[in-house]
Amino acid sequence: MFKVLVSDSMSAEGLEVLKGRSDLVLDYRPGLGEDDLAEAVKHADALLVRSGSKVTARVIESGDRLKVIGRAGIGVDNVDVRAASKRGIVVMNTPTGNSVTTAEHTISLMMSLARHIPQATSTMKAGKWEKKKYEGTELAGKTLAILGLGTIGRIVADRARGLALNVIGFDPVMSQERAAALGIELVSLAEIWSRADIITVHTPLTPNTKGIINDEVVPKLKKGVFLVNCARGGIYDEGAVLRGLESGHIGGAAFDVFVEEPPPKDSALIAHERVICTPHLGASTAEAQVRVAVQVAEQVVDYLLNGEIKNAVNVPSVTSEIARKIAPYRALAEKLGRFLAQVESIAPKSIEVDCIGEAGEQGAEILTSAAVAGYLEQFLEVPLNAIAAPHVAADRGIAVRQLKSTQSVGRFASQIVVRVIDESGNPHVAAGSLGSDGTPRLVRWGDFDIEASLGGPTLVVSSIDTPGVIGFLGTLLGKHNINVAAVHLGKSSAGQALSVWNLDDPATAQVLTDARASVNVKRAIAIEL
Repeated sequence: MFKVLVSDSMSAEGLEVLKGRSDLVLDYRPGLGEDDLAEAVKHADALLVRSGSKVTARVIESGDRLKVIGRAGIGVDNVDVRAASKRGIVVMNTPTGNSVTTAEHTISLMMSLARHIPQATSTMKAGKWEKKKYEGTELAGKTLAILGLGTIGRIVADRARGLALNVIGFDPVMSQERAAALGIELVSLAEIWSRADIITVHTPLTPNTKGIINDEVVPKLKKGVFLVNCARGGIYDEGAVLRGLESGHIGGAAFDVFVEEPPPKDSALIAHERVICTPHLGASTAEAQVRVAVQVAEQVVDYLLNGEIKNAVNVPSVTSEIARKIAPYRALAEKLGRFLAQVESIAPKSIEVDCIGEAGEQGAEILTSAAVAGYLEQFLEVPLNAIAAPHVAADRGIAVRQLKSTQSVGRFASQIVVRVIDESGNPHVAAGSLGSDGTPRLVRWGDFDIEASLGGPTLVVSSIDTPGVIGFLGTLLGKHNINVAAVHLGKSSAGQALSVWNLDDPATAQVLTDARASVNVKRAIAIEL
């Protein structure tokens, strides 16, 4: 039974997705402040929010059971994603749920700027008839520049072409060919500043986009340019835009988002006669609110019950089918990491995970993180999962490298190879594959080739390859009333022997002492897998 906390108002259709499940308990408490949210989340497995709740590091630290945070909408500015990742919590959003709505709002603001619709409406309501004052501008034939060609930017471009606008754009991760196929001329920012009659932004707020139009850029803009922002407050430097309006260089500006929301009541920017503004209405249509609420609820349910990851911002998306397919490999990767952490004494500089064959076809990033988690959790007091593992490794200065190949090698069609590189550059290697029954198997440790089950209490012994060692160890375990479930044997190229004993009960300290007392035994290690 999973408990789902919803701390912002949500459409009835979205709530119904959660209410209709016998395996979920819905805790619907919109409007919680940080203190109350931190208290309420203590008993929740999932948290669903919109833009109102502030999911701070403090809130996340309080969520001992928290597994997933779902944001109904595209932005996750109100969620401390890094803090969630460190705790192994999946953060999901609904990036396409309000795309059409936001794009339509952008077009509406653009049209309103060109024809002075809000100002003319205001004067009409005041009993005035100022026809000459509000002479407008045709959009047809003008050049629209779109910064950010994701889903929303592309929809804006499509609608703009229908209005006979020339569309140019900037996106650092889009090719010229792809942009041309979308009917967009991809150009540099410098060219946008000089050519655009209208500029609209559809990017996240990042260090690279913050203040992208500022006091240095404003003089480079085409005189009389219109600016539209339905993305994130701060992408345009609000002070610079105001100064550009006052100088007459900027012809008009439309804002749906602001650095401070709600903005100050005495804001000179909002009061300016050539500024039109709305209170963050980009995603506010009845259709969009229902759509994002249903989407985020369904995504959270699928994750809790089926392991399906969709639209996550801090871990790769995985369908339920792929989740089921890679589950055995994920267990294998974790166990290989645990194995190396217990049988080797290493000061790790980096961890490499090589996914070969079927293991490399899908989910290699998840398998890499699982191996890192399996290794690191042996040294931590708290459980660690694949989501948190890369962040914990980075905090400790351990580099993580992911490799994959669909080409199988050796006698196993699919393998995972984990290499922990020490400070001297020496690799410590464990490789594994799946047995015919789908269970994890160790197939190589260092120079030893073997096929051993990875699971439960295990005794790992390296010895001289001489008769009597296996009999001695079996007798020793029997003497201490420890039943042997299975024993697996292997050899190294140097003529050393390896035996891996799967036990019903852990090997005691006395068993290890007695085993190490034999002149034939080089190492005897008790591990738990």
